[in-house]
Amino acid sequence: MPYRKLFGFLAKTPAAPRPPSAVPWKLDTTQWSPELLKRLEWRRLEELCVAYFEALGFSTHAVRAGAHGGVDISLVAEGEERASVLVQCKAWDAYGIGIKPLLALHAAMAAAGVAEGVMVSSGRFTPEARAFAAKQNIALLDGATLLAKLAELEPEKALALLRFATDGDFLTPTCPVCAVKMTSRQSTQGGRKFWGCRNYPRCKQTLNATAHAPA
Repeated sequence: MPYRKLFGFLAKTPAAPRPPSAVPWKLDTTQWSPELLKRLEWRRLEELCVAYFEALGFSTHAVRAGAHGGVDISLVAEGEERASVLVQCKAWDAYGIGIKPLLALHAAMAAAGVAEGVMVSSGRFTPEARAFAAKQNIALLDGATLLAKLAELEPEKALALLRFATDGDFLTPTCPVCAVKMTSRQSTQGGRKFWGCRNYPRCKQTLNATAHAPA
């Protein structure tokens, strides 16, 4: 799919219906659902995004922008020599995705000389984020829209992405510094639960217990 048609493709699909959430300990991995999508750990979501755009026919190149900068996915359309779209992913956030990651994406677009951007999230975007994106040529795919896009794929491609996304441990967050699965810990003061790197004390990276992405 030529990149010039990408934004039309992303914009034409209405938001998917929201079925009842699955019980977490009985998470249904046989079909896509909002509950399944939002529980994908941050790195698996990024990998799913790469696989999704490749299923659309793009060549992709993913570059991690530092420990906290997420990942930049460059999209190269068939027949093109250079990337024309830059994608970033943001995992589920109960409070909605605000303008901060969009500012980072816009800066990355400017640095790469790319005019079009896409922000993908398993959650939702705030009104401020949507207003900014509309002015900066950035398409937003929230969780509901991403589910609808997955449903539009050929059945075998959609199934392959589902199996890929749910293979192995897709729930435990990956340490954004060491790229290893984190472990659940509890603070000695207050009993607060959090995710900690298995390489502690060499790596002191932590994530909130409710977080699905690097801070």
